[in-house]
Amino acid sequence: MSDRGVLERLTTRRIDTMIRECTNHGYYADDDLCPACNSEGRFIMRTGERDGLARRLALVLRHAPEKFDLEMDINGWIDLKDIIRQFKGSNKRRYHWLRPHHFRAISETDPKGRYEVRGNMIRATYGHTVEIELDLPTENIPESLFFPCNPDEAENLLEVGLRPSGRSHVHLSATIRSAAEAGHVHHNLPTLLEVDTARMVASGDTIWHAGVTVYLADEVPAEYLTLIPNDHPEYELARVHWDEEE
Repeated sequence: MSDRGVLERLTTRRIDTMIRECTNHGYYADDDLCPACNSEGRFIMRTGERDGLARRLALVLRHAPEKFDLEMDINGWIDLKDIIRQFKGSNKRRYHWLRPHHFRAISETDPKGRYEVRGNMIRATYGHTVEIELDLPTENIPESLFFPCNPDEAENLLEVGLRPSGRSHVHLSATIRSAAEAGHVHHNLPTLLEVDTARMVASGDTIWHAGVTVYLADEVPAEYLTLIPNDHPEYELARVHWDEEE
């Protein structure tokens, strides 16, 4: 283990968890031992460091690469070496340790699949406000996807359809549970809409698979939308832990 890794183990005292790399199974987070083989992996970074970097990456890769004097290609890719140079230039003391493999660790341990690394390039898979041309997978799209919304806006959306609001694409969720969680960030009891993606695809519309549970569409016409009732069993199940948290 590196000196930095030893120091981090001594100082964090489990207040903050770590990202490690198993020689055989790759990066893993929040466990002392590899979940696949129980071996102790090599220290990569604290999860607090990952979260801080991820917030910066969201700004760079989704919204404003120009603020860091970085160039993004038409598909959303930016060179890792350029990002590292700019991050170190803005705060050498904080990011002196940063290397390309740290970004791979961020990508591979992100539970939502928000980032993708290919070779020396990285991009966000969804959440863009900058205009890009998507080259994400379009195969094996589920027959139904789901969208959370403000209850006060549901009736109007059922009439006019879904269009991007502050983002480059409409973001859809793979399950009622994931849509409920996404909507609960903004509303105590979001209204859920079901999207008939089977009919959309059959009609020639394109839907992209972005993150683990996230799909993207240019827009969703009203004819493909239906309301999920609040007493739907899956929605009720998704809300159980909300009551526990309160």
